[in-house]
Amino acid sequence: IMIRIIEASAAAQSEMVTRDIKLETGVEQTVAGIIEEIRQGGDEALLAYTEKFDKVRPASLIVGAEEIDAAYAAQDPAYIDTLTAAAANIRAFHQMQAREGFRLEKEDGVVLGQKVTPIERAGLYVPGGTAAYPSSVLMNAIPAKIAGVRELVMTTPPAKDGHVPAFILAAAKVAGVDKVVQAGGAQAIAALAYGTQSVPKVDKIVGPGNI
Repeated sequence: IMIRIIEASAAAQSEMVTRDIKLETGVEQTVAGIIEEIRQGGDEALLAYTEKFDKVRPASLIVGAEEIDAAYAAQDPAYIDTLTAAAANIRAFHQMQAREGFRLEKEDGVVLGQKVTPIERAGLYVPGGTAAYPSSVLMNAIPAKIAGVRELVMTTPPAKDGHVPAFILAAAKVAGVDKVVQAGGAQAIAALAYGTQSVPKVDKIVGPGNI
Protein backbone atom coordinates (compact mmCIF):
# COMPACT_ATOMS: atom_id res chain seq x y z
CA ILE A 1 0.00 0.00 0.00
CA MET A 2 1.42 3.38 -1.00
CA ILE A 3 1.00 6.47 1.18
CA ARG A 4 -0.37 9.42 -0.74
CA ILE A 5 1.60 12.61 -0.07
CA ILE A 6 -0.25 15.93 -0.27
CA GLU A 7 1.75 19.10 -0.80
CA ALA A 8 0.18 21.76 1.41
CA SER A 9 1.12 24.61 -0.90
CA ALA A 10 -0.63 23.03 -3.86
CA ALA A 11 -3.68 21.45 -2.21
CA ALA A 12 -6.99 22.98 -1.27
CA GLN A 13 -7.64 23.18 2.47
CA SER A 14 -10.77 21.09 2.05
CA GLU A 15 -8.71 18.25 0.61
CA MET A 16 -6.50 18.14 3.71
CA VAL A 17 -9.18 18.42 6.40
CA THR A 18 -12.02 16.39 4.91
CA ARG A 19 -10.23 13.18 4.06
CA ASP A 20 -12.59 10.28 3.49
CA ILE A 21 -12.72 8.14 6.62
CA LYS A 22 -14.88 5.04 6.45
CA LEU A 23 -15.54 2.34 8.99
CA GLU A 24 -15.30 -1.21 7.79
CA THR A 25 -18.72 -2.76 7.29
CA GLY A 26 -20.10 -4.27 10.47
CA VAL A 27 -17.38 -3.00 12.80
CA GLU A 28 -19.79 -1.33 15.22
CA GLN A 29 -22.00 -4.41 15.41
CA THR A 30 -19.00 -6.70 15.89
CA VAL A 31 -17.53 -4.56 18.66
CA ALA A 32 -20.91 -4.23 20.36
CA GLY A 33 -21.13 -8.00 20.45
CA ILE A 34 -17.66 -8.32 21.96
CA ILE A 35 -18.47 -5.74 24.61
CA GLU A 36 -21.67 -7.51 25.61
CA GLU A 37 -19.97 -10.91 25.80
CA ILE A 38 -17.25 -9.52 28.06
CA ARG A 39 -19.85 -7.80 30.23
CA GLN A 40 -21.75 -11.05 30.62
CA GLY A 41 -18.95 -13.63 30.50
CA GLY A 42 -16.12 -11.95 32.38
CA ASP A 43 -12.77 -13.72 32.50
CA GLU A 44 -13.83 -16.71 30.41
CA ALA A 45 -15.06 -14.51 27.55
CA LEU A 46 -11.89 -12.41 27.75
CA LEU A 47 -9.70 -15.52 27.55
CA ALA A 48 -11.75 -16.89 24.67
CA TYR A 49 -11.34 -13.69 22.64
CA THR A 50 -7.63 -13.57 23.45
CA GLU A 51 -7.30 -17.10 22.12
CA LYS A 52 -9.35 -16.22 19.03
CA PHE A 53 -7.56 -13.01 18.06
CA ASP A 54 -4.07 -13.42 19.56
CA LYS A 55 -3.84 -17.19 19.00
CA VAL A 56 -2.78 -17.86 22.56
CA ARG A 57 -4.56 -18.54 25.85
CA PRO A 58 -2.58 -17.20 28.81
CA ALA A 59 -2.41 -19.33 31.93
CA SER A 60 -3.44 -16.21 33.84
CA LEU A 61 -4.93 -12.89 32.75
CA ILE A 62 -2.86 -11.04 35.34
CA VAL A 63 0.92 -10.89 34.99
CA GLY A 64 2.53 -11.80 38.30
CA ALA A 65 4.94 -9.48 40.11
CA GLU A 66 7.69 -12.09 39.82
CA GLU A 67 7.42 -12.11 36.02
CA ILE A 68 7.53 -8.31 35.89
CA ASP A 69 10.58 -8.20 38.16
CA ALA A 70 12.31 -10.89 36.07
CA ALA A 71 11.57 -9.02 32.85
CA TYR A 72 13.05 -5.86 34.31
CA ALA A 73 16.17 -7.67 35.55
CA ALA A 74 16.72 -9.30 32.15
CA GLN A 75 16.91 -6.02 30.24
CA ASP A 76 20.10 -4.44 28.99
CA PRO A 77 21.13 -1.78 31.55
CA ALA A 78 21.32 0.75 28.71
CA TYR A 79 17.63 0.16 27.97
CA ILE A 80 16.71 0.66 31.62
CA ASP A 81 18.76 3.86 31.67
CA THR A 82 16.90 5.07 28.57
CA LEU A 83 13.53 4.26 30.14
CA THR A 84 14.50 6.02 33.35
CA ALA A 85 15.69 9.13 31.51
CA ALA A 86 12.53 9.23 29.38
CA ALA A 87 10.38 8.79 32.48
CA ALA A 88 12.16 11.69 34.19
CA ASN A 89 11.57 13.95 31.17
CA ILE A 90 7.89 13.01 30.97
CA ARG A 91 7.49 13.50 34.71
CA ALA A 92 9.13 16.92 34.65
CA PHE A 93 6.82 18.11 31.88
CA HIS A 94 3.55 16.82 33.32
CA GLN A 95 4.33 18.01 36.83
CA MET A 96 3.91 21.50 35.41
CA GLN A 97 0.29 20.60 34.56
CA ALA A 98 -0.66 19.46 38.05
CA ARG A 99 -3.54 21.42 39.55
CA GLU A 100 -4.20 22.17 43.19
CA GLY A 101 -7.35 23.27 44.91
CA PHE A 102 -7.80 26.43 46.91
CA ARG A 103 -9.85 27.76 49.83
CA LEU A 104 -11.01 31.34 50.29
CA GLU A 105 -12.63 32.50 53.52
CA LYS A 106 -14.55 35.78 53.31
CA GLU A 107 -14.91 38.23 56.15
CA ASP A 108 -18.61 37.46 56.48
CA GLY A 109 -17.86 33.79 57.15
CA VAL A 110 -18.58 32.54 53.63
CA VAL A 111 -16.10 29.90 52.48
CA LEU A 112 -15.37 29.45 48.79
CA GLY A 113 -13.00 27.08 47.11
CA GLN A 114 -12.18 24.42 44.59
CA LYS A 115 -11.21 20.84 45.36
CA VAL A 116 -9.16 18.87 42.84
CA THR A 117 -9.64 15.14 43.45
CA PRO A 118 -7.87 12.37 41.50
CA ILE A 119 -9.88 9.46 40.19
CA GLU A 120 -9.51 6.13 41.97
CA ARG A 121 -8.44 3.84 39.12
CA ALA A 122 -7.34 4.34 35.50
CA GLY A 123 -7.05 1.83 32.67
CA LEU A 124 -4.10 2.11 30.29
CA TYR A 125 -4.32 0.45 26.89
CA VAL A 126 -0.99 -0.47 25.27
CA PRO A 127 -1.17 -2.06 21.79
CA GLY A 128 0.82 -5.17 20.93
CA GLY A 129 2.60 -6.51 17.86
CA THR A 130 4.49 -3.97 15.76
CA ALA A 131 2.78 -1.12 17.68
CA ALA A 132 4.08 -2.22 21.10
CA TYR A 133 6.02 0.85 22.23
CA PRO A 134 7.41 1.40 25.74
CA SER A 135 6.60 5.10 25.23
CA SER A 136 2.89 4.20 25.26
CA VAL A 137 3.39 2.83 28.76
CA LEU A 138 5.37 5.78 30.11
CA MET A 139 3.24 8.52 28.55
CA ASN A 140 0.00 7.01 29.83
CA ALA A 141 1.08 5.96 33.30
CA ILE A 142 3.28 8.81 34.48
CA PRO A 143 0.74 11.66 34.10
CA ALA A 144 -1.81 9.52 35.96
CA LYS A 145 0.63 9.00 38.81
CA ILE A 146 1.33 12.72 38.98
CA ALA A 147 -2.41 13.40 39.10
CA GLY A 148 -2.69 11.11 42.11
CA VAL A 149 -4.56 8.19 40.55
CA ARG A 150 -4.42 5.45 43.14
CA GLU A 151 -4.31 2.38 40.87
CA LEU A 152 -3.14 1.92 37.28
CA VAL A 153 -4.36 -1.14 35.38
CA MET A 154 -2.57 -1.75 32.08
CA THR A 155 -3.92 -4.04 29.37
CA THR A 156 -1.76 -5.28 26.51
CA PRO A 157 -2.04 -8.39 24.33
CA PRO A 158 0.28 -11.34 24.92
CA ALA A 159 2.81 -12.34 22.29
CA LYS A 160 2.72 -15.73 20.56
CA ASP A 161 4.65 -17.29 23.44
CA GLY A 162 1.76 -16.46 25.78
CA HIS A 163 3.54 -13.67 27.63
CA VAL A 164 3.66 -9.89 27.45
CA PRO A 165 6.99 -8.83 25.88
CA ALA A 166 9.62 -8.32 28.56
CA PHE A 167 10.55 -4.83 27.35
CA ILE A 168 6.94 -3.71 27.87
CA LEU A 169 6.84 -5.20 31.36
CA ALA A 170 10.08 -3.39 32.20
CA ALA A 171 8.52 -0.11 31.08
CA ALA A 172 5.47 -0.84 33.24
CA LYS A 173 7.71 -1.29 36.30
CA VAL A 174 9.58 1.95 35.60
CA ALA A 175 6.29 3.82 35.12
CA GLY A 176 4.70 2.50 38.31
CA VAL A 177 1.89 0.42 36.78
CA ASP A 178 0.08 -1.52 39.51
CA LYS A 179 -1.53 -4.33 37.50
CA VAL A 180 -0.82 -5.75 34.03
CA VAL A 181 -3.55 -7.64 32.17
CA GLN A 182 -2.66 -9.92 29.25
CA ALA A 183 -5.41 -8.96 26.82
CA GLY A 184 -5.88 -6.55 23.94
CA GLY A 185 -8.42 -5.25 21.47
CA ALA A 186 -12.02 -4.27 22.11
CA GLN A 187 -12.29 -7.13 24.58
CA ALA A 188 -9.65 -5.57 26.83
CA ILE A 189 -11.34 -2.17 26.68
CA ALA A 190 -14.64 -3.79 27.63
CA ALA A 191 -12.99 -5.59 30.54
CA LEU A 192 -11.65 -2.29 31.85
CA ALA A 193 -15.03 -0.61 31.42
CA TYR A 194 -17.17 -3.27 33.11
CA GLY A 195 -14.68 -5.25 35.17
CA THR A 196 -14.32 -9.04 35.27
CA GLN A 197 -13.39 -11.54 37.95
CA SER A 198 -9.69 -10.66 37.44
CA VAL A 199 -9.77 -7.20 35.84
CA PRO A 200 -10.92 -4.36 38.09
CA LYS A 201 -13.41 -1.85 36.71
CA VAL A 202 -11.73 1.49 36.07
CA ASP A 203 -12.95 5.09 36.13
CA LYS A 204 -11.17 6.22 32.96
CA ILE A 205 -9.49 4.51 30.00
CA VAL A 206 -6.63 6.08 28.05
CA GLY A 207 -4.32 5.04 25.25
CA PRO A 208 -4.16 4.79 21.46
CA GLY A 209 -7.05 3.20 19.60
CA ASN A 210 -8.48 2.38 16.20
CA ILE A 211 -11.78 1.27 14.72
